[in-house]
Amino acid sequence: MTEPLWAWIVVIGGLLLVLAVDLWIVDRGEAREFSMRQAGGWVSFYVALAVVFGVILWFTSGPEKAGEFFAGYITEYSLSVDNLFVFFIIMSRFAVPRVYQHKVLLVGILLALVMRGIFIALGAAALERFGWLFYVFGAFLIYTAINIIRQHLKGEAEEVNENLLLRWVRRTLPTTDGYVGSKITVKIDGRRMVTPMLIVMIAIGSTDLLFALDSIPAIFGLTTDPFIVFTANAFALMGLRQLYFLLGGLLQKLVYISYGLAFILGFIGVKLVMEALHSSGVSWAPHIPIWVSLTIIGSTMVITTVASLIKARMDTRKSVKAASEQV
Repeated sequence: MTEPLWAWIVVIGGLLLVLAVDLWIVDRGEAREFSMRQAGGWVSFYVALAVVFGVILWFTSGPEKAGEFFAGYITEYSLSVDNLFVFFIIMSRFAVPRVYQHKVLLVGILLALVMRGIFIALGAAALERFGWLFYVFGAFLIYTAINIIRQHLKGEAEEVNENLLLRWVRRTLPTTDGYVGSKITVKIDGRRMVTPMLIVMIAIGSTDLLFALDSIPAIFGLTTDPFIVFTANAFALMGLRQLYFLLGGLLQKLVYISYGLAFILGFIGVKLVMEALHSSGVSWAPHIPIWVSLTIIGSTMVITTVASLIKARMDTRKSVKAASEQV
């Protein structure tokens, strides 16, 4: 089922309106830090918005499409949590003042949303024309899952290497030494210069696009409907900056999240291959219904999150006990 043009216009227009209101409420007046209360409220709002959209999809397009949306949304949102680790590194590396971090995230995420939209359109067209790409996507996701586990077992820290776009901007555009409020450009001695604010926005946006190399094939393993792929990505990205501030130090406590994400990517990779074989007439290859995918993805994230928090609590108790014994 292909969604009509008016559905795309309504959804995209609605998302832009919500983001505009978000920007006006949060960023009006003097720059200030994003409070935990604000972050919690906005995260709850965006999650509720996604749920409402899924319910509407259920009544208008049926439970199958709604299930695909929820499975895709949970997957993209889960993968976004891993993205936040890198965002934290970028913010620290560029020494972004905390009062401006929410603006950096918003602009960076908007850039990523536009670029992902283009990437989704190209991916959908390619999959429709070249069915063998499902095998490529599946193999890539399985490889990515194995690589995530290997890096985690080795204890390798996440690093942010400047991509080609960021290096080109640094070389081409004259940049000020420090931040000039929240401005991205400033005129000094009659010469227009960019500030580190623009550089870090490009870093966030382009880095998030690189994450799409994992997340876009993953969601195409759950649905091939471009409308659902786009909306699931959009809703997951919209609440990402608030989630960044809400989690805060909790990010460091989610020690098992990488295993959960690796399992999800591996599962979807296997599902992609099985579905491709099933479509090719291979009798032993099963068709995995969307409710099974949704159950596995949701259960995996709940289990890994709870296990991480239990591990963090046990480590804290051990630290307190060790400190008390030394005294």
